[in-house]
Amino acid sequence: MKKVAWRLMPLLIVMFLVAFIDRQNVGFAKLDMVHALNMSEAAYGLGASLFFIGYLLFEIPSTLALHKYGARVWLARIMFTWGAVTILLGFTSSLPMFYVLRFMLGVAEAGFYPGVIYYLTLWFPQVYRTRVLGIFTLGSALANMLGALVGGLLLNLNGTLGLAGWQWVFIATGAPAVLLTLVVMVYLPGSINEAKFLSDAQKARLNDMMLRDTPVNVTRGNPLAALWDLRVLLFAATYMLMSTSLYGVTYWLPTLVKGFGVSSTINGLLNMMPWGLAVLLLLWLPGKLRHDRVVFKAIAAIGLLGLLCFTSSALLDSNTLRFGALVIGGACITLLYPCFWSLPPKFFQGARAAASIAAINSIGNLGGFFGQNLMPYVGKVTHSNVTPMLVPAACLTVLCLGALAAMRWQRQRDLVALEDLEEDIVRQRLVAIQEDGSEDPGASIDQLLDLHPDHLHMPHSKPHGH
Repeated sequence: MKKVAWRLMPLLIVMFLVAFIDRQNVGFAKLDMVHALNMSEAAYGLGASLFFIGYLLFEIPSTLALHKYGARVWLARIMFTWGAVTILLGFTSSLPMFYVLRFMLGVAEAGFYPGVIYYLTLWFPQVYRTRVLGIFTLGSALANMLGALVGGLLLNLNGTLGLAGWQWVFIATGAPAVLLTLVVMVYLPGSINEAKFLSDAQKARLNDMMLRDTPVNVTRGNPLAALWDLRVLLFAATYMLMSTSLYGVTYWLPTLVKGFGVSSTINGLLNMMPWGLAVLLLLWLPGKLRHDRVVFKAIAAIGLLGLLCFTSSALLDSNTLRFGALVIGGACITLLYPCFWSLPPKFFQGARAAASIAAINSIGNLGGFFGQNLMPYVGKVTHSNVTPMLVPAACLTVLCLGALAAMRWQRQRDLVALEDLEEDIVRQRLVAIQEDGSEDPGASIDQLLDLHPDHLHMPHSKPHGH
């Protein structure tokens, strides 16, 4: 599994990093672009958020295409088109053109994130998945961190080669996606059986692990049925709260920090801090989350801490304390992502899994549309750059309560499963009778272990004489 992770994850992290920078560059471009093209804050916020409408409409078809044509080909296509559209944004000359290109960027990138999540479920059994998703989420945290630094520096290129600073923001961040297209085509394996870096024995072992890891309550069938599956809609609503928080904060934080009276470069450096902290925490926390109940506890605790931080940032008078609270709050939002994405793949398989993950991601990403419109609206109504941070605080409140309810549901389900397990052991006691007619005292323990799902991943010694 380490060999697979080291082969796949670095490229996937870089791809996600580039994708997230191309989503969030509008936050920095706004600092100059609004005035250059005579846009209002509300009009710019609407245009920026149209990305998520295009994303929503084309997410499921794009992810199903990935399932049909393979990850390597389709992810390369996605990267090329979104890079090209991002570069075109650097030549925006009017508000309608900005609206069209932001919508087209969403269409171009649709399918990338759920496609990668689905791709990872084809390589990593459940026991490794939360850790791997945490590593993948490093891409977004690094993107927010490096994107903030790069965005601030690119704005300072104003006038270079006759281009404005905001134009450099789009051109310089779109070019890497185009350049990565060939790398993906050459380097990314489409499936376990196509992996040249694995021996035949390793491929057989990994395929066997994936086969045994298939959930018993898995749902297959018509992929489009995901659109009216209650579980998908519940996951999507949860993800929408997360997206509203994340995209709202990444979009508005540069504006809030600008109010501190700092330069563009210092603004970029300060905006790196929440996501730098998130990177450190992502390297540590996800590996600890191996079971559902622990994941729910983590979501509840992280949501509560984020709620306190964002509420404090809106109430504190000191800019230093306010920014410190925002650093911790921003990191909390990022930590929720690997926790969340470890859960949906337990319920779906095959094309239905691809469609379900895509539906969750596309519907949930409407939170980005809401976040990038709610933040400027709240700022306008309250005449403050600080109060919009109450939006993520409200979202995290609901997430925290939902995680507590999920913990209670999980506890009840575990009790039912334990009762069923005890009944199975009673039914199998006859096989524990020894030759002299007495019961083997260790047989019940052996049967309990055999029935436990984690036992599948334990090493077994071969009996002597066989």
